[in-house]
Amino acid sequence: MPDTNELIMRFHPVGGEDVSIATKDFGSQADALQAIEHALDERRSLVLTQARYNREADTIAVVINLDNVVSVRVASHDSPATGQYL
Repeated sequence: MPDTNELIMRFHPVGGEDVSIATKDFGSQADALQAIEHALDERRSLVLTQARYNREADTIAVVINLDNVVSVRVASHDSPATGQYL
């Protein structure tokens, strides 16, 4: 399997601070957005198996409860400025 690029996913939870997760679970931004869309449609959590939480070095598995998330941003690179969420 070819090495996939790392994507940065920023989750903005209800009443909380942004959570930044770097992941290699998806081949492209479109794949990540489609997985998020399916999880939302099916009312289930999003499972990431190749994730790094908050720029840590270790790769871990993460389960994200999308019921508590207001918005998600997916990018190919991280930026200190999060910008506006839609």
